[in-house]
Amino acid sequence: MRVILIDDHALFRVGLQGLLERRGIDVVAAVGDPEEGIRLAAAEKPDLLLIDLRMPKMDGLSVLRHLAREQMALSAVVLTMSPDETDLATALQLGARGYLLKDMEPDELVASLHNILTGNVAVAPGLTSVLAELVKQGHPSSKDDHQWFDSLTPRELEILKHLSEGQSNKVIAQRLEITDGTVKLHVKAVLRKLGVRSRVEAAVMAVENGFRRHDGGTKKTAD
Repeated sequence: MRVILIDDHALFRVGLQGLLERRGIDVVAAVGDPEEGIRLAAAEKPDLLLIDLRMPKMDGLSVLRHLAREQMALSAVVLTMSPDETDLATALQLGARGYLLKDMEPDELVASLHNILTGNVAVAPGLTSVLAELVKQGHPSSKDDHQWFDSLTPRELEILKHLSEGQSNKVIAQRLEITDGTVKLHVKAVLRKLGVRSRVEAAVMAVENGFRRHDGGTKKTAD
């Protein structure tokens, strides 16, 4: 994986570069100037472009707007301290493939980047629920959701609950004491049975329908 990092905080930028490189990720460039980052991204065509949200010269949302306006085929990921719902919604609407928080665990962050690289959209744990207002298409209406959830096995329902909390496959595997490969197979089955293409859409369905983990399983609760 090749990435370019744009962040105006030098200490964080250097620290994150080292963290990613220790995990086998090629940091092509790590810069504090968004305009320089855009130029480098256009030339180097990295797999992912990591963008800080709050920058004085040109903020992350402005970078996303520029990428969209210039039709630059880059997978951009916002990496920020802001859990603000408006920032999340705007970033995704502008084409960001991920919205991750700087206080995430390193392994969780790296897992999210790999997940994004496979074509998924990833958000930080705890932010999945706000996507319910963004994702209104691509899955059955609420009226028909029961039969879709009824098709899931107890283990798949448990996996779905963890997905709704924004957890990576590795974290789910650790919590359920199963292998990453087993989690991946369950996730594929969940997506197929729910008729959706991404784990984000599956998570939104769970949040919208009030599914919550209870006593080792998952049930629907009335709000």
